[in-house]
Amino acid sequence: MPQGQSFAWMCPEAPHWAPLPVLSPVPSPNTAPPVPASSPSAPPTEALVIIPTYNEVANIGQVIELVLAQPVPISILVVDDNSADGTADAVRSKMAEAPDRIHLIERSGKLGLGTAYLRGFRYALARGFTYICEMDADLSHDPDDLPRLIEPVRADDVDLAIGSRYVKGVRVINWPLSRLVLSYSAGIYTRTITRLPILDVTAGFKCFHRRVLEALPLDRVNSDGYAFQVEMHYRAWRAGFRITEVPVIFTERTEGESKMRREIVVEAAFKVWELRLRDLAGRL
Repeated sequence: MPQGQSFAWMCPEAPHWAPLPVLSPVPSPNTAPPVPASSPSAPPTEALVIIPTYNEVANIGQVIELVLAQPVPISILVVDDNSADGTADAVRSKMAEAPDRIHLIERSGKLGLGTAYLRGFRYALARGFTYICEMDADLSHDPDDLPRLIEPVRADDVDLAIGSRYVKGVRVINWPLSRLVLSYSAGIYTRTITRLPILDVTAGFKCFHRRVLEALPLDRVNSDGYAFQVEMHYRAWRAGFRITEVPVIFTERTEGESKMRREIVVEAAFKVWELRLRDLAGRL
């Protein structure tokens, strides 16, 4: 097999699928029922998608256009980590076109994916958004799938809808075989240790109902990258929230550089043990 060969891993099914049945949550004995928080002002839309960026000027303009074009009105929050390539400037130029739906937070440096999402969560909660989504800036997540993630949460069928690469087959395009094996194996490893009933444990494309983020102890979440996604899924599941996986197609970026690093994988490998042990000790 030639080195660096990439593959398209797909199942021959129609491009739209029904989500899997809602996962059975395991209630946490020390979690109080979530109480909705009042919002200081009503947002122009009910849904917000948080998009962390670092040197994504080649992609962010198109991503914003595609999100704004969705049939479901969705606002956008870009959290930029002081990109040197002008990503924030590109976002500002788009803000002039839709100032009520595009938001920008600029941070002082590359502070990590986890802290970017946590900053975004707090921003969304403070401004009264009900449906709070995560999405990458590199077009690996298709903005056309956002309504499919928001729909089951809006219908109150679930509290968290995850865009999954691994339900009803493997749905990844242009990944090297080595990365696919790493990702799939990470799911098996994580589920074995934590018993988390999610196939795509590291998925970064999802929609939360605000009550999930209001109830979780966000100040205790201190992981990054893959580990951040695993931790959010595990905490939501253990808190008793309803979760489903919606099949989506993941396409490897064509512009810009991947943010994958060895440190991200190592952190995730240790984080699953930390989460499980803390949970068993009643200190999650």
